[in-house]
Amino acid sequence: MIRVGLTGGIATGKSTVARMFARRGAAVIDADEMVRELQKRGSTVYEAIVNAFGPHILRGDGTIDRRSLGELVFRDEQLRRRLETIVHPALISAVERRVAELRTQGVAVCVVELPLLMEAEAERRFDCVVVVTAPEEVQIARLMADRGLSREEALARIGSQMPLGEKERRGDFVIANGGALPETERRVQEIYEWLLRNASKKA
Repeated sequence: MIRVGLTGGIATGKSTVARMFARRGAAVIDADEMVRELQKRGSTVYEAIVNAFGPHILRGDGTIDRRSLGELVFRDEQLRRRLETIVHPALISAVERRVAELRTQGVAVCVVELPLLMEAEAERRFDCVVVVTAPEEVQIARLMADRGLSREEALARIGSQMPLGEKERRGDFVIANGGALPETERRVQEIYEWLLRNASKKA
């Protein structure tokens, strides 16, 4: 098996690229979905988050209001780091357990969509890293259209993450996803063929 970390900036289209890999036969792990599971009411992560941030981040039914929590931590770097300290170790452990399961099933290519892969310093856990990029204006437009953010809020979200240029420099492959999807598909196919060749070498 070859383990692929898929990352990039906010609103660059990582999930779109992940689906393209899945259509070609890769097993895809969605780290955001895992985080939602880890934050379920009563879990260790849930208790740690509530203890750190207080009950005002909860909905009426006692579940974590992810939007409220997100707005809180995107405004304050210290709070964001506190949240990452709680979530990242549990997430990495959950991802590694799932990767191990897929390995026993004979999966050749496993793609882990992990937005904060580099911020979590998780690169060494993967055989290669694919970085999805898009021009900043495209990111802003997507955040405003898809998440209802103002331009200022969108810029704050973008600014809270590691610069895309730094991610590109540290990645093994870059997929520019700011234009036509057929071009993105072509690049995904190119990378997937490389992954298959190298997965067979690792077998």
